[in-house]
Amino acid sequence: PPSGANATGYRVLARKYRPRVFPDLIGQEAMVRTLANAFSSGRIAQAYMLTGVRGVGKTTTARLIARAINYPAGPTADLAEMTPQCEAILESRHMDVIEMDGASQRKIDDIRNVIDQVRYAPASLRFKVYIIDEVHMLTEQAFNALLKTLEEPPPHVVFILCTTEPHRLPDTVRGRCQSFAFLRPTPDELLEALRRIADAESIAADDDALRLVARHAGGSFRDAISSLDQLSSAGGGAIDAASAQAILGVVDEDRKSTRLNSSHTDISRM
Repeated sequence: PPSGANATGYRVLARKYRPRVFPDLIGQEAMVRTLANAFSSGRIAQAYMLTGVRGVGKTTTARLIARAINYPAGPTADLAEMTPQCEAILESRHMDVIEMDGASQRKIDDIRNVIDQVRYAPASLRFKVYIIDEVHMLTEQAFNALLKTLEEPPPHVVFILCTTEPHRLPDTVRGRCQSFAFLRPTPDELLEALRRIADAESIAADDDALRLVARHAGGSFRDAISSLDQLSSAGGGAIDAASAQAILGVVDEDRKSTRLNSSHTDISRM
């Protein structure tokens, strides 16, 4: 089956429509422009920090950065060709792109293993990339052990730190990284993305339903697509506003306003 698929060959929509090139990132134009300019001039930072709410694309962007700086033709944000190397990086199965979960690999011994490994050159890529997700979960001792390597890693190593809680990181760590704060996509941006996916998947969804899904997601692209997937299954490939409200527990703002106005009128008559 394709990557990310289960035994039946089905891939959940949140994985199927995960961004594979920088323009696919919703609402992050300023960050993409900055990275594109840096890559085109060969200015690769030794460490990046990506911050933002859940499901906004931090880990996906970390993989895109790993792909961009290791692109066969040279570092670039214009990822026109999907090479086997690119595919392996995006699917988290390239041996030179190491992904760590800061929640479970948070102790000083875990970081010492990283420090021992960074001195070895990558097997096939230009850069060996360490992506540490939920990095704020590392212990104080682990952060202290990482500091020197983070500031002066070997020239073939790049660190990418991802976190929803940057305020929990020591200033000494943040100061060693080039930081990018992800913006929450607006409901209109999410609505447009959901419409494209619904059309591509032949899901009959009205705009009112998709608008409810976008608002319910709270700026999370992943949550919005997961809700679309759930509603499509529940409705047999069709989604309307009533089913979206019932399943997601979302109140339509217009109806809510109508009920409030009605309630205020009733009170004024008492």
